[in-house]
Amino acid sequence: MTTVTTKGRAAAEALAALLPTAVPLHVADFDPAAAPSKDVASVRAHFVGSTSADLLVVADQAIADALASAGDDVSVADAVRPALESAAASLGAGVLDTAEIVPLGEAFTDPDLEVFALVGEDGVAQAWFGIRVRLIATKPESGAKASTMDPATERARMRLLHDVELVLTAEIGHTRLPMHQVLDLVPGTILELDRAAGSPADVMVNGRLVARGEVVVVDEDYGIRITEIVSVETGE
Repeated sequence: MTTVTTKGRAAAEALAALLPTAVPLHVADFDPAAAPSKDVASVRAHFVGSTSADLLVVADQAIADALASAGDDVSVADAVRPALESAAASLGAGVLDTAEIVPLGEAFTDPDLEVFALVGEDGVAQAWFGIRVRLIATKPESGAKASTMDPATERARMRLLHDVELVLTAEIGHTRLPMHQVLDLVPGTILELDRAAGSPADVMVNGRLVARGEVVVVDEDYGIRITEIVSVETGE
């Protein structure tokens, strides 16, 4: 459980840093006696990657001011999405699915769920974060003999995957904005990205960088001409 606990606390700290709360929150051990009621709303999302996990947040009261100023079009799931993405990013490359709002129920009694309290300076819990790690990818220990597979068998297994569809995404750059600026976006707003004009776009498969290329136009549709294949081992 040491690896899971380390990853869980790191995810909790990443989430606490981006929750839109009126006061800074810090990660503390979970006290079941101070747990929220079972009928309170929670935000849950699943993360799939080299380390997969289920993420859960209870933070309605902690972000009440942010929700009130954001307007009726923003749900608690929308408000905590950046914090969930930050928590997921601490686990490594992967994809975070759409968050849903569901009653907390018995989730905090699940022995496989790590729960952390998010407390203010007074030590009182204002929000809670739970994480259930599904899979931790490990590398063979140094000196361990790698398993071998008959080439014909390996090709046969790979053929089973040939028709599996993968989502490819082309990214031309990123930027980070505080929530109030995101809410102020209007048609015509210009966002400055972190990449110079003419730089190659990144081609991602399920959140993992696999290639780079230049943007082209094909029959009035955008396309990507691959100029570089990125090493899976090094990511470069």
